[in-house]
Parts: sequence; C-alpha cells; structure tokens
Amino acid sequence: MDLFDLVNKADERENTPLAERMRARTLAEFLGQDHVVSETGLLRRAIKLDRLGSCIFWGPPGCGKTTLANVIANSTAGNFVKLNAVNSGVADVKRVVEEAQTNLKLYGKKTYLLLDECHRFNKTQSDSLLPAIEKGDIIFIGSTTENPYASMTPAIVSRCRVFELKRLSFENIKTALKKAVADKERGLGNYNLDIDEEAFDHIAKVSAGDLRVAFNALELASLTTTPQADGTIKVTLKDAEESIQQKALSYDESLYYDILSAFCKSLRGSDANAALYYMQRLIKGGCDPLLLARRLVVHSAEDVGMADPNALVVATSALTAFQNLGLPEGLIPLSEAIIYVCEAEKSNTVVEAMYSAEADAISVKDDNVPAHLKNYEFASKEDKKQKGLYKYPHDFGGYVEQQYLPDELKDRVYYAPKDNGYEKTVKEIRKKKGKKQ
Repeated sequence: MDLFDLVNKADERENTPLAERMRARTLAEFLGQDHVVSETGLLRRAIKLDRLGSCIFWGPPGCGKTTLANVIANSTAGNFVKLNAVNSGVADVKRVVEEAQTNLKLYGKKTYLLLDECHRFNKTQSDSLLPAIEKGDIIFIGSTTENPYASMTPAIVSRCRVFELKRLSFENIKTALKKAVADKERGLGNYNLDIDEEAFDHIAKVSAGDLRVAFNALELASLTTTPQADGTIKVTLKDAEESIQQKALSYDESLYYDILSAFCKSLRGSDANAALYYMQRLIKGGCDPLLLARRLVVHSAEDVGMADPNALVVATSALTAFQNLGLPEGLIPLSEAIIYVCEAEKSNTVVEAMYSAEADAISVKDDNVPAHLKNYEFASKEDKKQKGLYKYPHDFGGYVEQQYLPDELKDRVYYAPKDNGYEKTVKEIRKKKGKKQ
C-alpha cells in the first residue's frame, strides 16, 4: 500500500458517517437487545458455533438489525453477500444463488445472504429465493422495519426464525455515544472534545432509541462547534439541542397503523389528552394532518352522531380551516375539533342504522316503492289512481303518519335513538309524533 492509498483510505474513513464507522464488529461490542443476544441465548450460541439458520431481524430504525447481521458476517467462515430489496431483482438473487451453489459444492463454504428491507421483495422475487433457502444453498438473513408476518411472503417467513429487536434504551444510546467520543480509530477521539453531560443526556433522550439518529446528532454537534482558544471543542446542551432539533419520530408501517388506531380509539373513548398526543405523534412522524382531519370527520358522525350533530359541523369546519391555513396554524382548529369530538356525548346509532339499511337493501327482493310515493309522470294507470292517497306533510303541520318503506319492510326500524345527548330530544320529538322508537 503506497502513500496515495493511505491518504485515500483516510479520506474515505473521514467521509463515512460516524454511525457507519462505529458499527459493532463483534457480539462483545454489540449494545442492547439482551433478550436476543444474551450469553445463554439461542442466537449467540448459533453465531459462536457458526450454525445459524435462516432468520429475519425485525425492529425499528437504528436498533441494530444490520449491525447484528454484520457481526454474523464477521463471525462466520462462510461467504457473506449483501443485497437491498429496494434495488435488487430476480437476476441478482439468481446470481447469488448460483455462486452459493458453486461455493458449497466445490469448497464446502456456506453463503449468508443479508437482504436489507426484505419486506420490499414481491412474490416473484421471493419465489426465486425460496428453493435455495429450502435446500440450504444459502442462509437467508432478512432485515426489516415492517412486521414480517404481515408484510412478507408467508412461505419465506415460515422457513425463518424471526427475532424481534426493540428500541435501544437511554442507557444503551448514551454508552454508545461516549464510546464514539473516546474511540480514536473509528470515532471522534482525535477531535479533543469536551462534551457536557447534559448534551449526552439530551441526544440520548430525544433520539428515541434510534442509535443512527444519535450518532448523526453527535457528529454534527462536534464538527460544527467552533474550537476554543486552547483547541478544545466544547459541546454544550445548546449545541446538542441545535444538532437534534426534534425527537426522531419516524415509524415503520406497523407502528404507524398502531398509533393511528390509538388515535381513533381515543376519539371514541372520549380521551382528549390521548387523542391530542397521538395526533402530534403522527404528524411529527410525517403523517399528513389532512388524513387525521378526515378521520375526525368520520368519527364525528360514527361515534358522536346524533348525540351531538354539531360535532360533524365542527369537524368539517376544522378540515376546511386546515386546508386553507396549513401548518402550523391549521393545527389549532384541528385540535379544537379533536377536543370537541372527544368531549361530546357519544352514540353509534347512525352507523347502526346505515348498516341495517344496507343489509336490507342487499337481501330484500320485493322492494317495490309504495304506489303513493311514485313519480306520477311515469307511473302506470293503476298507480295514478293511488295519487290521491299521498299525504303532503306540510298540509298536516309538517308531519303525518303514512307508509314510506316497501311492504316487506314497512315495520322495519333502522334508527333507534338512545338517551345520549341530543338523541334524548330526538326521542321526545318522535314520541310526540307517535313514531316507533
């Protein structure tokens, strides 16, 4: 290796993000996930004995999925191939499989295939991989932020052991940050850093278990802070706050739907505090606020309904307001509407009536419109004879009893008001009219 190679290698290391440089190389360096890599755990034993079978690492961003796969690569005597499902296709898989079969047959070497974002493989791509996994031509290691049971081909999942990784703890993140500051080979140990304890705490706390986010923030704070007169780079809490301006609120698809479900159930359960929190959690994670506004409109009719018809007015007004105002001002009327819907009386009679009517509309065959309700411009002679039987409600003070449903459904009641909120008033009005409750 000549001088130019050394310089190029140094430049390459310098330009590589801290998170990549500080990846654990061995199980001894690996932080967190004790439930998976404990001393007596299956995974650690399998790695040590080089007997690991096909598996899938599933967990949130920055928790160590790819790092753990790299540890396996460094621990095995076999070949290690890495693909990304986003930009790899069937041809790439076939090439890896053919090379794996050759290496196994000629040299007795196993091939480990790490597939990042493995949930992005479609059925055709997965099918091209399946025979090689079944025959043992390759040992498949998938890495995904999505629930593999819901997002991947069942045939692949059933042939793998799934290891669920958790978000790293505050202590895990802080330990990793301090190691990076002290490490002169791969970390920031040559920068003469003096980092306040509060700065470590802040980055570790708001990175929300994502070590990659924490490393990026630490590196940004360290490299952009002006050195003092003695050459020391003093990183304060303020520097840390500027380097990681908001909580890392990214989420995978599974967690997204969990939080959205929690938001909807909080609306239904009349918990304004929870609904407001989940609204902010979703928005900070990248969710379009208009989606939440539309969900709010639905719940104002589905869960509040006739118990407080004004809830629908407030919700649709908030939707319109947000469309006109945008962020951040639009969140104020949206929050007001969320509080209103949560605090309003609840009744699901609207959806009960809707679904009951839908069921009859599908199943009832003899649904002829009563003769006195037909359009007489196109009615038959016999129906026209019935014209005089129609009673114009306003001639009777606004309401008069008469049949509106077809004969087969004439006694059906879809909407039955409860004793919640405005529905009490509706019941009284119906009672005065002599309607069925």
